[in-house]
Amino acid sequence: MKIGLPKALLYYHYAPLWKAFFNELNVKVIESDNTTLKTLILGKEKSIDESCLALKIYLGHIEELKDKCDYILIPRIYSLTKSEQVCTNFNALYDIVRNTFPDIKILNYNIDIKHHHSEKSGFIKIGKELGFSIIESLEAYNKAKEIEKDYYKNEEKKAKEELRSNKTKILLLGHPYILNDNLIGKNITNYLEKNNISIIYSYQIPRDLIDFNCSKISTKIHFTMNKELLSAFNYFKDKVDGTIILTAFPCGPDSLSNEMIIRKRKKHPTISLTFEDLTNNTAVITRLESFLDMLKGGIHL
Repeated sequence: MKIGLPKALLYYHYAPLWKAFFNELNVKVIESDNTTLKTLILGKEKSIDESCLALKIYLGHIEELKDKCDYILIPRIYSLTKSEQVCTNFNALYDIVRNTFPDIKILNYNIDIKHHHSEKSGFIKIGKELGFSIIESLEAYNKAKEIEKDYYKNEEKKAKEELRSNKTKILLLGHPYILNDNLIGKNITNYLEKNNISIIYSYQIPRDLIDFNCSKISTKIHFTMNKELLSAFNYFKDKVDGTIILTAFPCGPDSLSNEMIIRKRKKHPTISLTFEDLTNNTAVITRLESFLDMLKGGIHL
């Protein structure tokens, strides 16, 4: 039994939980390779033009992974709290993949707190489908949640270490599937590291401080995952020298939260980079060079 995990979108939110759960059940996991231009080209061929860059990359990963495993894990996530929602791509992800790749076998669970579908019940459903008992699945899930908790605690520690550095410190703000993607975020982080910059990632904010810090910018955020972006900016902005916002075109929720951040930044140096075509990074590098020069010169726009 091999479960495929596409290394895109929700993978970067849930990989520690998923891998720990399947490991506890002794089920083998196959991950797709890092994103390449070929991955993106394959994804574009499977996507409609209006799809965001992140979704195109995701479908490319499905195409590269589909013949290497027995199932591909594709959850449907609608709401993580009763009053909020996640991106519509995550609502429709199962249906998009099922209709685009009708021959693959999908392992699916549903999280919709608004309609009483919890994460725990979803993982028990996965276990049952793979032939495990409720007790076995529940024990695996509980252990996996502890590992996920440790993962985020470790990320918080990494951020604290970077904040103690004497280097120039930059908050890299965006969804984990943008910041950690090999074609998008990695090009940015590699460039910053070569220029001796300490990088703090928005997902390194303490989990228990997200709601409080988000409320300092807005109390009416409909999209749950964008709360992390707003809260991270509020939490880190006085601890870093500047902020770089990374967005995949054309993300509607991000366009709203990015505008809120720009309006609240005051004199905090901030630039926003939106990615649509990844075949030429020259313009991006030029903007990064200018931004770093601005920081070194103490210029606040």
